[in-house]
Amino acid sequence: MIPAKNKLTMGCRSVMVAVLALLAASALLRADAANQGGLSDTQISSGLKEALRVGATNAVKIVGRPDGYFKNEAVKILLPKNLRPLETGLRAVGYGPKIDAFVLSMNRAAEAAAPSARQIFLNAILSMSFDDARKILTGGDTAATDYFKAKTTPQLTTAFRPIVKQTMAKNTVTQQYDALTAQAKSIPFMKSEDLDITDYVVSKALDGLFYELGQEETKIRKDPAAQTTSLLKQIFGK
Repeated sequence: MIPAKNKLTMGCRSVMVAVLALLAASALLRADAANQGGLSDTQISSGLKEALRVGATNAVKIVGRPDGYFKNEAVKILLPKNLRPLETGLRAVGYGPKIDAFVLSMNRAAEAAAPSARQIFLNAILSMSFDDARKILTGGDTAATDYFKAKTTPQLTTAFRPIVKQTMAKNTVTQQYDALTAQAKSIPFMKSEDLDITDYVVSKALDGLFYELGQEETKIRKDPAAQTTSLLKQIFGK
């Protein structure tokens, strides 16, 4: 049995430990608030959501217009890898115009699908928690883009696929791909693996969209000119 005096001593120690822990936590919170100009969780969350709305809207506008993919070398959808080693041979036998038309059609399909991403992005923003906001704020230059990838990729894939498929059917992309693959297989010593061309275009369309979103996010974090509101300047301004 522990003597009453010892119990009192242990109790005092426990209280001291608890007080010290509270003081440490309070100090951390004060330091965190100071680093963000004294902004509250609500202000930080609102500011980040605003930044994400701006970045997401801009990214969708960039790729979701004519030539948004096709004339943007950073996101342009190129020949599938299974056909790239054969391109020179295919062009040598007169398939150059068909290759060019095929590449253009894939990019047109991606451009048609991109605007459907906007509402999905906005829904992801609305569901963001304070904890999500803190992690994004203290994360790397593309922390928000990574958040979007994790939250929206399945929905975006579902939304993009029918639009891409419809646009590709309109532009006979699948038939063009089948014709190019068949021609490649007819060239001696050349092999070509089959792939789902719709899945390929959807995947590359999303890669391009997230790339542009990352570019927009980095600008908002680092470029004062991209911090278009006072709240964005408070959160990201140096």
